Amino acid sequence: MIQEGQPETTADKPLIRLEGVTKHFPIHKGFFNRKVGEVQAVTDINLTIYQGETLGVVGESGCGKSTLGRSILQLLRPTAGHVYLDDVDLVGLNNAQLRPLRRDMQIIFQNPYSSLDPRMTIGETVAEPLQVHGLYKGKAREQRVYELLDMVGLPKDAYRRYPHEFSGGQRQRVGIARAIALNPRFIVADEPVSALDVSIQAQILNLLDDLKKSFNLTYMFIAHNLSVVEYISDRVAVMYLGKIAEIAPASDLYKRPLHPYTKALLSAIPVPDPTVDHSQRILLQGDLPNPANPPSGCRFHTRCPYVVEKCKQVVPEGIEYLPGHIGYCHRIPEINDLSQP
Repeated sequence: MIQEGQPETTADKPLIRLEGVTKHFPIHKGFFNRKVGEVQAVTDINLTIYQGETLGVVGESGCGKSTLGRSILQLLRPTAGHVYLDDVDLVGLNNAQLRPLRRDMQIIFQNPYSSLDPRMTIGETVAEPLQVHGLYKGKAREQRVYELLDMVGLPKDAYRRYPHEFSGGQRQRVGIARAIALNPRFIVADEPVSALDVSIQAQILNLLDDLKKSFNLTYMFIAHNLSVVEYISDRVAVMYLGKIAEIAPASDLYKRPLHPYTKALLSAIPVPDPTVDHSQRILLQGDLPNPANPPSGCRFHTRCPYVVEKCKQVVPEGIEYLPGHIGYCHRIPEINDLSQP
């Protein structure tokens, strides 16, 4: 299966490589708690994330975006496959071996209200990763926390205050300060702005972008909001029912989607103009299939307007139809004019 080409935004080496990453959750029932099936949250993902880029990941709720991010960080252990940080396979390591590598990989959680311990001050929260990894001591640790709070735009007096004294946007800044405390190289941002007001979203996005430039961070940015992903991402991967449907540079994907599912997603973006013709919107028929019993062949075939018999039987492989633009669909050459540059 093809691995996507290096993006135009960076000339650096790959930082994260996924090879056949799969995560299934067992279903148990009955008095004896017998296994009766599996929820196939993520199946056979092949992906490369390059140093210094932001890879956006979009898709419907339940498509496996968050599970993929947590599988990369080994917060969820993959059922199969390999996750490489540089050339180190994280899947084969135990918790003791993983601990020093976790300094290079952090996460920003979705909900700023539930991701902070209400019994800990902001200073204690931000200092916790420094304490766990034995970095800085005494006054030096306190000074480092003050520096981190300043980096994310929080006042010094936040150090001794508690999470309930802050707004959602301020709490998310605390979460970001905690994530960058160890000078990581890679951060999974798991829908970091979806719980915030629109006006605050822009501030958090700009903060993440500034931190990326200052510290050469690499992001996997998971979101539902397609406009947000377009704004912050260098490349975008579209997921459907645990598999990647399409991946491309952000500008190319939004201007020229190739996969039928991506076309439907982009057509649903609201346009704040009453004169715009909405008849071009693509309405998908049917509901998202059950991930415990996904369709054979192409997983999108039950809702695809272009389905043929091959789609129902053969799993599509990733093909690079345009430079850096990969689609997982048998009929992309037929439903798109690939002759145009």
